[in-house]
Amino acid sequence: MRKPRLDHIGIAVRSIEEAALLRDLGLTVEHVEIVETQKVKTAFIPVGDANIELLEPTAGDSPIAKFIEKRGEGFHHIAYAVEDIEGALSELERSGVQLIDRVPRRGAEGLLIAFLHPHSTHGVLTELCSKPESPTTHTR
Repeated sequence: MRKPRLDHIGIAVRSIEEAALLRDLGLTVEHVEIVETQKVKTAFIPVGDANIELLEPTAGDSPIAKFIEKRGEGFHHIAYAVEDIEGALSELERSGVQLIDRVPRRGAEGLLIAFLHPHSTHGVLTELCSKPESPTTHTR
């Protein structure tokens, strides 16, 4: 597996519009999208070569709503862009990394995404992402 690059850091919020991060740091949202399958509204904020992804639940039973209920707003996950997500998952599983997703699924912006279990990543929920139409390039 080639060295991945930092793609984004996910932060769970109750409301994107009321996120203090935007107001306090003067950041600008570049892209907002609702991902129906995950019951989440996402907002991408460019910061240098990576993004911050704000995650707002769209339903009370969504994974993000449950996360906020249990832990409060804050850091949710870190995401790395990889060239070949399926190959990366296979390689990681062979090396003993516990996968949440063995098969990539669709995420925001049409990316293929898969999560690694925090037990294998020092307590940090970790996402891999890749562009499906061109596994050799990933740009926003």
